[in-house]
Amino acid sequence: MTKTVNLPLRVYEDLVKTSEELSLMAKKPISASMAVDLLIEIYHAHLNNPCSLDAFSQQLRSLNLMSPEEFDKYWDEPIKTEESKRKVKAKKP
Repeated sequence: MTKTVNLPLRVYEDLVKTSEELSLMAKKPISASMAVDLLIEIYHAHLNNPCSLDAFSQQLRSLNLMSPEEFDKYWDEPIKTEESKRKVKAKKP
């Protein structure tokens, strides 16, 4: 069963670029969903090493991360601004 995930445009573009890079490495087509699955597998493999897990956990705790709401608002605002500019331009005769 598939689920839809809404991504900010920048994140989506990075995902598409990553899937293209993985396709070049594999010399086979890699879709965006396959890229996500591969990246999750790499993440799990990396964190199976206790030293890596500890180092990554420490780095993550030390980051000044936005809340999920702030992240979504931050990435959605530029799109809304561009859309409103387009509407204003379209109204001019």
